Amino acid sequence: MPVTSTVSADGKDITINISGRFDFAVQNEFRNCYHSTGPEDGVSFTIDMSKASYMDSSALGMLLMMREHLGGNSANITISSSSDDISNILTVANFQSLFKIA
Repeated sequence: MPVTSTVSADGKDITINISGRFDFAVQNEFRNCYHSTGPEDGVSFTIDMSKASYMDSSALGMLLMMREHLGGNSANITISSSSDDISNILTVANFQSLFKIA
């Protein structure tokens, strides 16, 4: 499965793991990982991109929709372990001003 999630024991940290292609084909899987959570829940999210091999503009849109759903500027979302190619895409899209990049 290209998108999986793990929840910490206290339920306050959710890691979404992306493997392979991060594109429109995984939209439902990705949304299901966060959709039941709202901004009032105080949950922090990490998008682990260490196994992602590809990212397109639809993935950028999915990240923006996630951010909006979780409270916009107050959302606590970190994108971590991106390859050089994916890091470059995030930089060109200026995502470092919207997300924590680790």
